[in-house]
Amino acid sequence: MSHTATHSLHAEQLKRLGLAVLDTEAAALNALRTRIDEHFVAACDYLLGCQGRIVVIGMGKSGHIGGKIAATLASTGSPAFFVHPGEASHGDLGMIISRDVVLALSNSGETDEMLTILPLIKRLGVPLISMTGNPQSTLAQAASVNIDVSVEKEACPLGLAPTASTTAALAMGDALAVALLESRGFSAADFARSHPGGRLGRRLLLRVEDLMHSGDKVPRVPLEASLEQALLEMTRKGLGMTAVIDAEHKICGIYTDGDLRRTLDAGINVHQASIREVMTPVGKSIQAEQLAVDALSLMQQHKISGLLVVNTEHTLVGALHMHDLLRAGVV
Repeated sequence: MSHTATHSLHAEQLKRLGLAVLDTEAAALNALRTRIDEHFVAACDYLLGCQGRIVVIGMGKSGHIGGKIAATLASTGSPAFFVHPGEASHGDLGMIISRDVVLALSNSGETDEMLTILPLIKRLGVPLISMTGNPQSTLAQAASVNIDVSVEKEACPLGLAPTASTTAALAMGDALAVALLESRGFSAADFARSHPGGRLGRRLLLRVEDLMHSGDKVPRVPLEASLEQALLEMTRKGLGMTAVIDAEHKICGIYTDGDLRRTLDAGINVHQASIREVMTPVGKSIQAEQLAVDALSLMQQHKISGLLVVNTEHTLVGALHMHDLLRAGVV
């Protein structure tokens, strides 16, 4: 058999193995549908009623999944943190208070480190929610409510490495988090506030006033100015536009790089024209307290790269360029 044929067989075998794993894990997830039952509802009720924080505990691979579940809960309106059970028995259990709820993950439900701290959790009198692959296990039986996340088989052909079982636990954790999110009325704006560094956070939190140029950095010329004066102001301020204002600083118009091209195409003498003759009357503007994403939408809608910023009296207070939105990550 040629090297090419051998490689082809090897590639097909790898694909079959990969697909088998996905099929096994998909079957495990599909089986969870019947576990969204009264136990799931009871667990949600405990978590919704939590006056403190949700303390997630897990060992080994379950610990890794627990850490992710804690992070998901915390970012979607349910204060949570992860505690390693081994560390918990050496002092970290003091982090749990009577107003908390404990969410414990263990596929077997018999993990030694988990069972060691069970009496301590019981002594605190906090609700204990377990997610196990064995509803008859010690952990499941000791819990206030147990969610069954058992799987028929692991994706690992040896049946040893946690694969389908950890996927099932993670998915159930997501189901809990999203059910709580919806029940709490957690909004996109709430999510943004807990993710100020993320793109969604920037889009929903940043306002025009946070990004605009203000004070002496705003390009402006009086209505009586010449076109030459306007062009010099545009060059000095570097925003590709200038506002044209009256004596009360109200906007009469705007002149942009695009307007300059149109002026030249029309054969107008730039040395003799006044700004009043060639400006775009009024122009597009936005208020400082509006969201930066609204400014982006306005720019895209009208195919422009800059906006003047006004207050409620339509007085000029700032200027915003598409580059400002790009630098802030709004785009």
